[in-house]
Amino acid sequence: MAEPILEVKDLVKHYPLSQGILFKKQIGAVKAVDGISFELMRGETLGIVGESGCGKSTLAKVLMNLERATAGQVLYKGEDISKLSGAALKAVRRNIQMVFQDPYTSLNPRMTVGDIIGEPYEIHPEVAPKGDRRKAVQDLLDVVGLNPEYINRYPHQFSGGQRQRIGIARGLALKPEVIICDEPVSALDVSVQAQVINLLEQLQSDFELSYMFIAHDLSIVRHISDRVGVMYLGKMVEIGTDEEIYEHATHPYTQALLSAVPVPDPAARANRDRIVLEGDIPSPANPPSGCRFRTRCWKAEERCSTELPLLAVPSLDGAAAHLSACHFAEERVLTTV
Repeated sequence: MAEPILEVKDLVKHYPLSQGILFKKQIGAVKAVDGISFELMRGETLGIVGESGCGKSTLAKVLMNLERATAGQVLYKGEDISKLSGAALKAVRRNIQMVFQDPYTSLNPRMTVGDIIGEPYEIHPEVAPKGDRRKAVQDLLDVVGLNPEYINRYPHQFSGGQRQRIGIARGLALKPEVIICDEPVSALDVSVQAQVINLLEQLQSDFELSYMFIAHDLSIVRHISDRVGVMYLGKMVEIGTDEEIYEHATHPYTQALLSAVPVPDPAARANRDRIVLEGDIPSPANPPSGCRFRTRCWKAEERCSTELPLLAVPSLDGAAAHLSACHFAEERVLTTV
């Protein structure tokens, strides 16, 4: 069994809501991440999916300590890094890097590609001596499939896919063990998405990387991930292998997400069994009591409004026996319409 390189225990991130100008008073909090636990194994890819606003990007920022956790722990090789600062945090960040969502805003337009990719060496000079940095940057450009001679170009001279490759090269500069990918292909064309995904897989094989891969596209997540976690309104509602989640989903929200995936075959599309959720996503500032999905769930009963379902393995057989936060977890029987 692979050992966990990153462990998240009861992680919470609340943003306070206040009113008043001179005398501010807290009147509530936006519960962006509200008690999430999971493990990232060494060398694996953990996909994170969910609707917009469910807390995926906030989770990524808290793991990187770009946002301070309100409560909970983030353990890297057994060490709690959520409370670190200064030199200790700087040392950990060398091993945990991030690839940002938008390749157009994550690169400084006033810096050359060489300066962008080489900037981590200014922060961690022990990784590459000053005289070797230009060669190191050119090697990274070559690794991500770009011409090393592009080192003196600026970001506006590249396409979206090329910019994302530059972002990936910057993430690889310090030879990290964990890379958090926050929707790295959502702003790219489909053909370019495939190139970037294939690049990430090749780099994982070459450098023994562990990925946390955040995305909306369920097909991409299935292609690249070993395990998948499903988030809803700041909570993790289901975690399992790609087969367990995609073929044997037991949480109603996961089943609804999968039923919304476009089907290319017109005949299959006409006969598919869709789940159309009623109502809007509740506000994270005032989430429902008990199960947060109950206001849109067709299985909801009185118990769901009073008792918070725990993320646990239900009493089911086979691949359906994986972590699911539902009082009535069960596989869905598909019917044609």
